[in-house]
Amino acid sequence: MWNRRTLLTSIAAATLLPTSRARAEEMPGITDKEIKIGNTNPHSGPASAYGMIANTEVAFFKMVNDRGGIGGRMITYISLDDGYSPPRTVEQTRRLVEQEGVAFMFQGLGTPPQTAVRQYLNAKKVPQLFVATGADKFGDPEHFPWTMGYNPSYRTESAIYGKYLLKQKPDAKIAVLYQNDDFGKDYLAGLRQGLGDAYAKMVIKEVSYETTDPTIDSQVITLQGSGADVLVTAATPKWAAQTIRKVADVGWKPLHFMSNVSISVGSVITPAGAEKAAGMISAAYGKDQTDPQWAHDPGMTEWRGFMKQYMPDADLTDQNIPYAYAAAGTLMQVLKQCGDNLSRANIMKQAASLTDLELPTLLPGIRINTSAANFHPIRSLQLQRWTGKAWELFGSVISA
Repeated sequence: MWNRRTLLTSIAAATLLPTSRARAEEMPGITDKEIKIGNTNPHSGPASAYGMIANTEVAFFKMVNDRGGIGGRMITYISLDDGYSPPRTVEQTRRLVEQEGVAFMFQGLGTPPQTAVRQYLNAKKVPQLFVATGADKFGDPEHFPWTMGYNPSYRTESAIYGKYLLKQKPDAKIAVLYQNDDFGKDYLAGLRQGLGDAYAKMVIKEVSYETTDPTIDSQVITLQGSGADVLVTAATPKWAAQTIRKVADVGWKPLHFMSNVSISVGSVITPAGAEKAAGMISAAYGKDQTDPQWAHDPGMTEWRGFMKQYMPDADLTDQNIPYAYAAAGTLMQVLKQCGDNLSRANIMKQAASLTDLELPTLLPGIRINTSAANFHPIRSLQLQRWTGKAWELFGSVISA
């Protein structure tokens, strides 16, 4: 565990693991000197803001290699662009598995793209590890034992919003804007769970958008016209920023809840206009690097040191970067637990054996826990409100 130790110290310890390599050649993607890892990410296209996640992981693994790798093995991380297009994800994933010969897939991004390759990877018994999405479906070890998500479940997040509204604004008239895929529909399901029998009465309008839509202007106008005084938005960054801007531009002032995948100051709030997002509520599990309360936090000090050395030109306000730092740190713990047995089966076994893992960029009280029956590594969140200048946490950490 990282508990009470820095991530860098743990990485250094991992380089000293025993290095008996008798079985290395029997392990796909593993040699005496290399661990080959695959990734697909939208480096281009409508969700390209997330490309920074893979870029951060490239820098993170360079840091690991500079410190001697894992048990003397260097990490080769191959991230291919899928443009957030499921057919391209299939093509690129097959290339990584069948041509590049990766040991496993790590942090593939997006609900539709990763759904498109889930069956293939499970049939091949290739770990689809720490998928960068909170879709509930990626925590189903009974049917997909080679797939594990990373983000908190979207359903859990949305259910928390529903329960908050029942308590704080029981007479709310709720409008929902959601991406028309499993990502967006998970938020509808969670909101329905959180509101219970009150859903039919409180939710007065649901409107979707497609990832091919150039704007969501018409959707926002339709939702405003419903008379709703609460807006729940389940959108990825491009459309989240558009929603924040359009809601303000038309003079609508609903209590606005935003999906936690679209709360980055750098890639969402600033492009939308910081003042236009004032009062917006979301849920967090990672520390906001723009928040002064973390200025002297040991974990964030460690992260800033990494940024200074390995990503000096990156946008320090982009929340995708500390997110990726945590995800890569989680993988390092998995590989450390594997010791010299880096078979695909043992990698998956160790991924499902994480206990009370504390990471530098996660909020206090939020830990990584997995088991053979729990493929949702992060199950806790804390509500936060955008003041117009920063995210302000309120309430306590809530566990699902």
